[in-house]
Amino acid sequence: MPMTIAYKQILDHLTTATVVLSRDLRVHYINAAAEYLLEASGSRVIDTPITNLIMTPDDGLETLREAAETGQPFTRREAELVLLSGSRCIVDYSVSPLSGEPDALLMEIQPRDRLLRISREEEILTQQETTRVLVRGMAHEIKNPLGGIRGAAQLLDRELTDDGQKEYTRVIIDEADRLRSLVDRMLGPRKAPELQPTNVHEVLERVRTLIDAESKGRIELIRDYDPSLPEFNGDREQLIQAFLNIARNAMEAAAENPSDERPMLTFRTRALRQFTIGHHRYRLACRIDIIDNGPGIPEELVQNIFYPMISGRANGTGLGLSITQSIIGQHHGLVECKSEPGRTEFIVFLPLEPQS
Repeated sequence: MPMTIAYKQILDHLTTATVVLSRDLRVHYINAAAEYLLEASGSRVIDTPITNLIMTPDDGLETLREAAETGQPFTRREAELVLLSGSRCIVDYSVSPLSGEPDALLMEIQPRDRLLRISREEEILTQQETTRVLVRGMAHEIKNPLGGIRGAAQLLDRELTDDGQKEYTRVIIDEADRLRSLVDRMLGPRKAPELQPTNVHEVLERVRTLIDAESKGRIELIRDYDPSLPEFNGDREQLIQAFLNIARNAMEAAAENPSDERPMLTFRTRALRQFTIGHHRYRLACRIDIIDNGPGIPEELVQNIFYPMISGRANGTGLGLSITQSIIGQHHGLVECKSEPGRTEFIVFLPLEPQS
């Protein structure tokens, strides 16, 4: 199937990912933008079936075949493609007959992951700020009467001479202290991070050691680190607490794996360049994944998992992940969660350099 030089020159200079397919859905041409997006080498995929390059849902492949047979164009929005590497991406793509080439289809692909992620992160940041305002207001309303109740109980305790009666006032004092402590924990860290050069792998290794000791070796702990990550300014102790909260939840989830598969917990790090977190772009950031093979988090909880007092366990306080989000937020980072049966992934993004 010949292609005119003019078409090829135009496609080579497009920033839009473009693939030209023959009528039997073989890759005839792929431009540089498509090679980058689809993580493929053009020299290796030319004249191979499109299914060797990407996998689409069955209805997507069937629609491609219909377009090849009838010449009718079509467009898909926010479709998920599975790449040869196994990674997935969300894209908009359109397929249409190539003008002047009756045996060719032009497939144009626009990545949507970045836009969807930025939109999702803005929503998460808005939720965080709303939660902080709500918790601060609630803490103020609780602490004021709580202080009065505790003070009155102390005065009453001094007036009483009967030890049996004093036991009741002490219960009031102890419960007031417990509630005050709970409210303080909901507010998160009470001091700003003490920033100093920090190695994220040293933080994760400390967490891994603690989890190994707590699980008594029953959980298989896997490390998949990117050794190129540099040090960054962070509060080591607060970060240990943040990752430990995630890892403990993951450890408990992995232990509940209903299958015969051994409980596993994976710690993974990767470098990200020119990466946007929230509203800011950073020259260098890191992604830390903590992955367990437990039963997964119910879908209705995933979107609210970082709110205070939200927990998927009957004995959970629902504060650990809220505190983690607060600590990571103080480091200008973000925490996300993805979950399906057999795999739950907490993803932490942290900037390693000042925003550009």
